[in-house]
Amino acid sequence: MIKTKSRKERVEHLYKVVTSERFLTKQGPGNEVPFYICPYPAEEGLSMVEDRLGLITRIRHAGVAVLDLSLYDLSLSILEERGILQQVLDMEQDTEKAELRELLQSVLDPEANLTPKIGEAIRTTPHDVIFLSGVGEVYPYIRSHNVLNNLQSTAKDKPTVLFFPGSYTHSLAVGASLDLFGVLHDDKYYRAYDILNYEV
Repeated sequence: MIKTKSRKERVEHLYKVVTSERFLTKQGPGNEVPFYICPYPAEEGLSMVEDRLGLITRIRHAGVAVLDLSLYDLSLSILEERGILQQVLDMEQDTEKAELRELLQSVLDPEANLTPKIGEAIRTTPHDVIFLSGVGEVYPYIRSHNVLNNLQSTAKDKPTVLFFPGSYTHSLAVGASLDLFGVLHDDKYYRAYDILNYEV
């Protein structure tokens, strides 16, 4: 059982890993897609935002370019571009949750809409590493494993780190599991590596 890192240890570990040549040149674990999960306790959501932003600044000072993408901000941007953001906000109060979720899942479908949006950012912004956040804010209409599955061909050239409010377990007995908020047994995703276990 791997010991849980404190907030400070987590930040220092991430800094060391992300600025290492081994990580940036994709010489990490044997997975062919350079995807990493950074799990953290859901109750540390606000401090994780602060830590991530501070980390990005430090990493950039070290000469490593970070493309920082929030699934939540990307979702708002897609709704705005479609001209339906205000409509969604207006109907939220009086619409059944299931109906609203169905609408959002359709408009923000990872394959049709979200991945192309991320792909556009990848093509137009020079970067060495991609940070993906906002997982908790877009649940349940966007599921992290769907995003990762759809990104496999789009984000394969540079390492991608998904900041995940919950736990990521990977074992031979039960396979891999993303448990959102430490409660919701999200789904199976096998092709990522827990960055907190990455050795520099």
